[in-house]
Amino acid sequence: MSKDKNAETEETAGKGGKKKLMLILLVVVLAAAGAGYFFVFKGSGEAAAEEPVAGEVLTLEPIAVNLAGGGYLKIGVTLQFTEEGSAEGHGGSGPDGSKALDLVISTFSQANPADVTGARDALKQALKKKIVEAYHGDVMDIYYNQYVTQ
Repeated sequence: MSKDKNAETEETAGKGGKKKLMLILLVVVLAAAGAGYFFVFKGSGEAAAEEPVAGEVLTLEPIAVNLAGGGYLKIGVTLQFTEEGSAEGHGGSGPDGSKALDLVISTFSQANPADVTGARDALKQALKKKIVEAYHGDVMDIYYNQYVTQ
């Protein structure tokens, strides 16, 4: 009888081990399926987000700005509006550049001549952020069409 009990115990332990193994495999398969679903459908959600459509381009007159440390900067900026932003304006006449000119003056009048020449791209990104916020996202990008320091 002792041999029969040992055989039963080994058989039960073998079945319990198989159940645990099957449970672990099931969890791993479900986790892999969930991860695959997340990555496949997460990527398609980003692709579904539409890029803004380019609209009107507004070229502002170049202006001279006195720099904080002396000297000046003559800068011209062009605004690239979205299609929705192009329709907005004063009396249907198109977008207005006065906010952007004010932001150009306030951004660059606080800059030192070394910043204007050395950190041109950083100043452009800061200016772009301010202009996009001022126009409530209707501006897609800004471009320098003139940039002269003295």
